[in-house]
Amino acid sequence: MNLTVAGSKKTYDEELTIAELIKVEDVENAEYVTVTLNDEFLERADFETTKLSEGDIVEFLYFMGGGAR
Repeated sequence: MNLTVAGSKKTYDEELTIAELIKVEDVENAEYVTVTLNDEFLERADFETTKLSEGDIVEFLYFMGGGAR
């Protein structure tokens, strides 16, 4: 299966869910990551059940807080 993950084209031997992809890609701070699939934000509750398909585009995002001085 060919996917674009974090801007890089990658090939995987088997069908994966978002949760499995997070593990395979060894995503840093996985408990805080937000995921988009084909430019749509996913709910964390759906990571285990959302299966990836040929050509999908997955991005891992982290939102950082900050303030003005």
